[in-house]
Amino acid sequence: MPQPLLLSAVLAMTAVPAARADAVADCNAESFARVLTPAAEASPAATAIWLDRSRLRWPEGSTGGRFSLHVSARGGIVARAGSPVSGADGSTPLQIEQAALPAELEARFRWFGPGVTLTLPPEMAGKIAGWHQGQLVLVEETADGRVLRAASVQHAAALDDLFAGAAEQAPLGSQPAPGSTRFALWAPTARQVQLCDYPGASAAAERVLPMQPDPRSGVWTRKHPEDLRHRYYTYLVDVFVPGHGLVRNRVTDPYSLGLSTQSRRSQVIDLDDPATQPEGWSGAPRPAPLDSPVDAVIYELHVRDFSLLDDRVPAADRGKYLGFAHPDSRGMRHLRALAGAGLTDVHLLPVFDFATVPESGCVEPQVSGAADSATQQSTIDRVRGEDCFNWGYDPLHFNAPEGSYASDAGDGRVRIREFRQMVMALHAAGLRVGMDVVYNHTSASGQDRNSVLDRVVPGYYQRLNRQGGVETSTCCANTATEHAMMARLMIDSAVIWARDYRIDSFRFDLMGHQPRAAMERLRAAVNEAAGRRIDLLGEGWNFGEVADGSRFVQASQLSLNGSGIATFSDRARDAVRGGGCCDSGEASVREQGYVNGQFYAPNASAQNRFSRNDLLRTADMVRVGLAGSLRTYEMVTADGSRRRLESIPYAGSQPAGYVSQPTEVVNYVENHDNQTLFDINVLKLPLDTSPEERARVQILAAAINAFSQGIAYYHAGIDVLRSKSLDRNSYDSGDWFNRLDWSYQDNFFPAGLPPAWDNQASWSQMRSRLAAPGIKPGPEQIDWTRRAFLDLLRIRASSPLFRLRSADEIIQRLRLLNTGPQQVPTVLVGLLDGEGLADAGFAAVTYAVNVRLQAETLTLPALAGKAWQLHPVHASPDAADRRAAEQSGLDGSTGRLSVPARTAVVFVAAR
Repeated sequence: MPQPLLLSAVLAMTAVPAARADAVADCNAESFARVLTPAAEASPAATAIWLDRSRLRWPEGSTGGRFSLHVSARGGIVARAGSPVSGADGSTPLQIEQAALPAELEARFRWFGPGVTLTLPPEMAGKIAGWHQGQLVLVEETADGRVLRAASVQHAAALDDLFAGAAEQAPLGSQPAPGSTRFALWAPTARQVQLCDYPGASAAAERVLPMQPDPRSGVWTRKHPEDLRHRYYTYLVDVFVPGHGLVRNRVTDPYSLGLSTQSRRSQVIDLDDPATQPEGWSGAPRPAPLDSPVDAVIYELHVRDFSLLDDRVPAADRGKYLGFAHPDSRGMRHLRALAGAGLTDVHLLPVFDFATVPESGCVEPQVSGAADSATQQSTIDRVRGEDCFNWGYDPLHFNAPEGSYASDAGDGRVRIREFRQMVMALHAAGLRVGMDVVYNHTSASGQDRNSVLDRVVPGYYQRLNRQGGVETSTCCANTATEHAMMARLMIDSAVIWARDYRIDSFRFDLMGHQPRAAMERLRAAVNEAAGRRIDLLGEGWNFGEVADGSRFVQASQLSLNGSGIATFSDRARDAVRGGGCCDSGEASVREQGYVNGQFYAPNASAQNRFSRNDLLRTADMVRVGLAGSLRTYEMVTADGSRRRLESIPYAGSQPAGYVSQPTEVVNYVENHDNQTLFDINVLKLPLDTSPEERARVQILAAAINAFSQGIAYYHAGIDVLRSKSLDRNSYDSGDWFNRLDWSYQDNFFPAGLPPAWDNQASWSQMRSRLAAPGIKPGPEQIDWTRRAFLDLLRIRASSPLFRLRSADEIIQRLRLLNTGPQQVPTVLVGLLDGEGLADAGFAAVTYAVNVRLQAETLTLPALAGKAWQLHPVHASPDAADRRAAEQSGLDGSTGRLSVPARTAVVFVAAR
């Protein structure tokens, strides 16, 4: 039987390096991996888990046997029930821990479930680092050494305990300098790491350079006595991969700053190198930080969509970073007009390196078909793996710009320079630049070619389930940001974008899958690196394997309360639009919302679906959004009681009011996910609603967002009635379903049935609407919507009363009127008190939104006693909505308020 394992036995694992000629061949091979020694058999189906460097948890109770940990340098372990373990290089007995675990450990691993806690003998506790370089199998066996049960072991917590303290401080990536270049890769389980050095993006490797491990940190380094900037490199990592054996993986650098085409090679980059900087970068103007996050009005935009159809952008720059670099383009004129009216930020959908778009030679299909045809989507389906479009939520390298948006994807300097040129252009237009970041998953895991992290340190960077499989609740291979070095990678990456690319804010995809503690550390790091406040907001959805804090305190809606980090609110979003985010089939039509007819204008599918009480409750949920979803704000609800918003139920057991401060909520009615607002209204409004009225409904929803306390967020094209032909998830639907027209001639409805892969369940409901006459807007309606949206931005920008800084201010200054059981439920009224607020601009402001098809008149005593006038924006001869100017009224002596049909209007009282 194997002898107890000693450290010297493990150190021998690093012996027998492959010959240099083999290594050079591996640098240049078409294959990205080579098995050096195959595993003797598949890994055991069960998994145990390390809790720290010396404790493990067996996933079930003991059957009375003894426990031992077996290790093999080359993956030779065979552990079959009823037979002794064979193929191990050594083993060590384990003791059953009788004492309770420390509370922190018990909480961290409660997701794994109960089981037997095992500990290494004290004399072995300090000698285990090298064990993780090989195969580890935990065995329960009989007294004579026969296997009862066997399990492989998840090792992330042990690696954190053993190495992260030193590794978190170690420089990583490549750092060129005059006369030298330093390379560093965290690979604590690697047996050997070598550096492939290439003189060009497609040239053969000239040499293979050995790297040296640091046993304290697990970081492999090489300080090479040449300045290798602009050259390309990959790593050869010899590492044990469960289920495969000892494998040589050729991988790019997880900290790559530059990449070759298709991201096959990393490039040595100095971000201070003039070759990476557009002309004027060093002194380029940059908008000042906002006084408060609530001052942000954000426009979410996809790089390719922005300029692809812009005939004033040179053809070579359309759909690229450089599409922003033409100040006289239609798109930049559009953005400057928005900025002049009050837009503060453009948020770019993912722009770091992603896997799904070919960076050269992408296909642009020729698409055509009838309004309700399935031909268009089937044409796109045939080429969607090779076409030029994807949202980019499949990250490959977190620290390098995406290549498909660059004029030359093969040179990292070009990617960087043109990305910075885009940022400069937006800053010059007076707009801050936000970035949509996707740290919650990678595009692939395991031995897939597009798996980077998991081929460097197998089983560490991805979040695993109890069976040892990679969790995929986010869509793809989830990352484990609760592990120290994955959290560090996320934080380091955000620092690079904030400091070196001048990104002003971040929007975190599925942020609820990350720990609150990691997000708070990230915030401190980016603020320090940038020398200014960098605003953070994200999707705080609570679901999947981390739901309800099962693994850690999440960066989710409820768990972020009091943090100052903002989350998107679905409360008012769903109430305004109707239904939920992901409705399909008949539900996508019948579940009407506040602006598109719930109860007061039912469509054919919603007849008798809703009552007046339903509408009252919906109106209350819209008011929750108007009050910034604050926990402590009080209002009179539909049942006549006065309640805090946190006591109003939402979606079952959640509180409708869930934030402590308005800086913690993002209000929106449309973003890249789900149908556009125009398309939602195509489904939910009565079919005979005219294009003019559809435009008015669009502006009603945008107005509710503009009048809501908190951060205002809009999807690009909401102001030009953007349609995606009812597509509920256009992430891979090609250019055809994602078009934008800054000439304001077309909103591209209808463009055929949307892709079957995410919409076919609703095709029967969609066909009749795609084929119906009288829905498509003309240039007149598109232009009216654009101008009315600009007026909304001007109104929000006109007074800080629309963006109060604190919960106390909102409680003090905002009164929601026309509430309770006797209200007119189709009219929202808010009164904002400006007394004592030096920069309020007005003594008071009243806004009203009437969603009904008829004018409404209310008498509200709270509005009496002031000399009310139309807001100057409405009173301007250039105002888009003449109905608001000509038919609205507020009598200051009686409080009698008149609001035209489907109109949002604002009145002000001078100081």
